[in-house]
Amino acid sequence: MQKAVGYALQLVQAGETPLDAKPFKGVGSGVSEIVKRYDTDTYRAVYAVKIGEKIYVLHAFQKKSKKGVKTPQTDVDLIKQRYKDALAREEQS
Repeated sequence: MQKAVGYALQLVQAGETPLDAKPFKGVGSGVSEIVKRYDTDTYRAVYAVKIGEKIYVLHAFQKKSKKGVKTPQTDVDLIKQRYKDALAREEQS
C-alpha cells in the first residue's frame, strides 16, 4: 500500500493527477485525496497542492469505520489544522 500511495504522490509531484485522486471537499482549494483499497481495508492520503511550489501530505490513514464513506470528523479536523499550518508556513518562507 505504501508503494502504491507513494507512486501516486510521485505523479502529483510531476504535475499529473493520479486516476484514483479526487477533491477532498470542505478544507480548501487544491486539497485532494488518494483512495486505495486492499482486501477489505481502505487507505487514504490527503494532500494539498498549489501552496507555493510544494505539495503537503496533510494526513494518511486507514479508514476504520465500516459505516458509510464519510471521513471521521476527528480526521477532518486534523486535516483542516494541518492545511492552515501549511499555509502559515508558506507565508513565512
